[in-house]
Amino acid sequence: MKVNPLETRHHSPLMKIADRLSNYTFAPRIHETGRVMSVGDGIAWVDGLPSAAMDEILLFEDGSRGLVFHLDEHRLGAILIKQTAALAAGTLVSLSKQQMTIPVGDNLLGRVVSPLSEPLDGKEPADCPDRHMLDTKAPSIYQRDFVNKPLYSGIKIVDTLIPIGKGQRQLIIGDEGLGKSSIAIDAVINQKDRNVRCVYVLIGQRRSAVASTIQYLRDAGAMDYTTVVVSEASALAGEKYLAPYAGCALAEYWMHKGHDTLVVYDDLTTHAHAYRELSLLLRRPPGREAYPGDIFFLHARLLERATCLGAEFGGGSMTALPVIETLQGEIASYIPTNLISITDGQIYLTDQLFNAGFRPAIDISRSVSRIGGNAQHPAIKREAGRIKLDYLQFLELQIFTRFGTRLEPGMEKVLQRGRVLQVLLKQNRLDPVSPSFNLAWLLAYNQHWLDEVSPASIPQALADLKEVVDGLSLELDADRSVWVEALTTWRESLT
Repeated sequence: MKVNPLETRHHSPLMKIADRLSNYTFAPRIHETGRVMSVGDGIAWVDGLPSAAMDEILLFEDGSRGLVFHLDEHRLGAILIKQTAALAAGTLVSLSKQQMTIPVGDNLLGRVVSPLSEPLDGKEPADCPDRHMLDTKAPSIYQRDFVNKPLYSGIKIVDTLIPIGKGQRQLIIGDEGLGKSSIAIDAVINQKDRNVRCVYVLIGQRRSAVASTIQYLRDAGAMDYTTVVVSEASALAGEKYLAPYAGCALAEYWMHKGHDTLVVYDDLTTHAHAYRELSLLLRRPPGREAYPGDIFFLHARLLERATCLGAEFGGGSMTALPVIETLQGEIASYIPTNLISITDGQIYLTDQLFNAGFRPAIDISRSVSRIGGNAQHPAIKREAGRIKLDYLQFLELQIFTRFGTRLEPGMEKVLQRGRVLQVLLKQNRLDPVSPSFNLAWLLAYNQHWLDEVSPASIPQALADLKEVVDGLSLELDADRSVWVEALTTWRESLT
């Protein structure tokens, strides 16, 4: 049988390729390439790339990565989020056409990661198929719900006098070394068995401080439900700038999945310094205290993402505890005043109380929670109603006694009750207490059971009370008379 040469040619591989090419439309492909003009101090100036967009990721030829941060007429400024030793002037740069995202998911629980979700705990990278934008819009008004559920910190002063609700933004403010981080760590530790996922963001901290914080959380078993995002003091300024956004993105992902979350930003002072450094290096106009004018918008946009979602949107919540540092108690400086106006209240710590041995050194007169009272349990709210007023009255009377003023017997009783209350409010760090215990000691104080007890004997009385409360099966919703009767045995032991 003879083979037709035309058929053979028609079915040959070369003929198939020719047919495909005949139907292909040739068009020029334009690929933008820029070139590094200069690099240093965590930023890079790039020539070219006319179609670059703000916050777009840049890919450097040597493997470095940057983020478009400043657009000029003839060049662009980028903050470096990953830098190799080979990065230098003349390095080629290309656009990624992507915004900054990080992997998110449950596999990050118990992990210590960088703001780019790179593992810092010596383990393999977490397997997280989902990704979340670092910078997103805050939930709109119709998506939000009222703050109506308490978030217990385990700190007596906070849970009784300055309550925090799920979805609230509560500022922790004070000078360095007064225990701001201890309050935040206690709040994270107290979420054990409360179905709250926590994210602890460490911004610009020394390695020793980072190691101590992680060890505290591990010893308390808190790492099982916590992710620690770390940007050390030696990290690039761009990495410090991104750290709070990475922690917020992770907590926000869980919030939209219907979970209650707690995110700690420790601290936003360092974040503001990093942003000021980057802005000045990129020649942005300085404003008050050399900060750029949009620093308020920056922190407001970050903290507005903390909220309580309505049931139709999953019902999750994100509670934010930003930490801010003051200098010599000056709360009227630029960054503290910004954050005070953004948040829903503040926990203010003073060195006078700290040096006097009152721990935690929370100044009750300057601390406030504007919306936390709406979420506080009715029983605790009822018993704590006059506590703050009684304590402030005691502080005023105490000033008069320093000058040897003679007081009436009635005022002496007020002073005695104030001294007792002062000891009741003291608390060791890393020793959170339960809401039931708070209700018990509030009842004891309001029932005048502790009026005749010396302040030196109060710590032992509280230890005995804690044992009694731990053995009870009473709920906070139980009637007040039931609680009073359940504590009768402990009351009799006081005498």
